[in-house]
Amino acid sequence: MNASWTRAAVQWAATGAVLVMLGGAGCQSTGPTVISNELPFDEAVSAATDGLVAQTQKLPAFLAKVEAKVGATVARRAVVVDPMLDAASGQQTQVTRQLEQRVTDRLRNQHQQFEVLAFQGPNLARTQYLLTGTLVRQPGAGAKRPFMINLALVEMASRNVLAQASALARDDGLDTTPTAYYQDSPILVKDQVIDGYIRTAQTAPGQPANAYYLERVAAAALINDATNAYNASQYNDALGLYRQAVATPAGEQLRALNGVYLSSWRLGRIAEAEEAFGRVVAFGLANRNLGVKFLFNPGSTEFWSDPKVNGPYALWLRQIARQAGAAKVCMNVVGHTSRTGSEQTNDRLSQARATVIKQKLDAEVSDLATRTRASGVGWRENIIGTGSDDVSDALDRRVEFKITNCT
Repeated sequence: MNASWTRAAVQWAATGAVLVMLGGAGCQSTGPTVISNELPFDEAVSAATDGLVAQTQKLPAFLAKVEAKVGATVARRAVVVDPMLDAASGQQTQVTRQLEQRVTDRLRNQHQQFEVLAFQGPNLARTQYLLTGTLVRQPGAGAKRPFMINLALVEMASRNVLAQASALARDDGLDTTPTAYYQDSPILVKDQVIDGYIRTAQTAPGQPANAYYLERVAAAALINDATNAYNASQYNDALGLYRQAVATPAGEQLRALNGVYLSSWRLGRIAEAEEAFGRVVAFGLANRNLGVKFLFNPGSTEFWSDPKVNGPYALWLRQIARQAGAAKVCMNVVGHTSRTGSEQTNDRLSQARATVIKQKLDAEVSDLATRTRASGVGWRENIIGTGSDDVSDALDRRVEFKITNCT
């Protein structure tokens, strides 16, 4: 165990932290680091990052390289950080960006055996390691539940997870507001690539990283460039990059298709936006689930009154109906509400809103009347679960279109 790791362990013990490292030093892979009690956010990030690095120092591949460089400067190991996500929603938020920056800073300042490179295609081609990270709010009610930080270091050559660390962080006013792309998104942007990323961040050392995610990580770097442009209001640049990503063999990802829609809409290219949203819907239906953020006036089945919010709703409904009709699918239209008010009230409201959406779809494509049904689940399937009723929990007020077997 190196000196920096020993000092970190003493510091955490002084704060009352419980740190567990599973596995033996003689193994090809060590066990994950788990810090099981709540720490302030910055301390939790440092503990998880240090725990991740400490595991690598026990691995034969790292030890061999160090021994070969006795008396000389040890070669730095290139690592790329894939932008970190909220594990429940698949979104980037202000706090996931803060997590990513804190981890990057910790590696650069305290663990200089690693060279942190930007998440870009050319860097991916030459990097040795890929770092993934997620935040997931712990179960329960209320807005101040702690977050579990999960970090995983993947060796690109073997595609195995070399190290994994988790730490519990208090929510001392952390900003969970989604970034601009996710605030503007009409849908739950979570597909098999995002699920693979999230699973990789939780994978035990010595196990393979998710193959579906890794096979598409180069396209994800291009999508990230596009999303950065969108967040900076550079919509022309974003549109070009999203289209470029979609055109690559691994680029037909929900984030890219959704980005083409969002950028086209922002640029006032309505026909292009509608075509793009149709592709988003078709992708969701092919994967048997599509969650759309139709917002309603409080306690009502009327759409949110602000035309800046409800302006594209007619387009969305038209494309959902047309794509479902063309695919000849049967669907359950499921209404959701945020965690405000009684369970019974929210059950009734979510059912009523789903019924309204079903009726609008039936009016677009009459064949859907016999192939769709409406149901409501209130707040029992919340993704965010804070009950804040603002942009941070908009996904909890969604309508889902779930493909069912036709009978």
